[in-house]
Amino acid sequence: MKKVLLSKTPEDLPVAAAKILQDMATERIFTFYGEMGAGKTTFIKAFCRVLGSNDVVTSPSFSLVNEYNDENRNSLYHFDFYRIKRLEEAFDMGFEEYVDSGNYCFLEWPERISELLPESYVYIFIEVNADEKRKITYFLHNKKDKR
Repeated sequence: MKKVLLSKTPEDLPVAAAKILQDMATERIFTFYGEMGAGKTTFIKAFCRVLGSNDVVTSPSFSLVNEYNDENRNSLYHFDFYRIKRLEEAFDMGFEEYVDSGNYCFLEWPERISELLPESYVYIFIEVNADEKRKITYFLHNKKDKR
């Protein structure tokens, strides 16, 4: 079932991230969709803060993946597939091992590697309204459901 949250300011994002983490407590793969500038990296930063990370969270545009630590020193993985040219690049970086690690994985531009996404993951779409407020739609995507 799709759920919708509204974010009026960046300060609202940790509350939204906490709500999604609570609703999707058993999930570890979170995909972020939206136009360039929608706030995907900023939202992932909020997820990391809610999970207790004090690391500097930046977009891994060129490295494809950044690793942060949560409050218990567990790894949090942040991917940015915007600049990926071939699916093999994700294979070469060991994407499947990250996804199978059991750690949180936050993926920007996942549509570029859709064939590699796991059976189930949290789908998050960020839409910027005319007044610059963010509409955040999320749900558990399961490939078996054929949504």
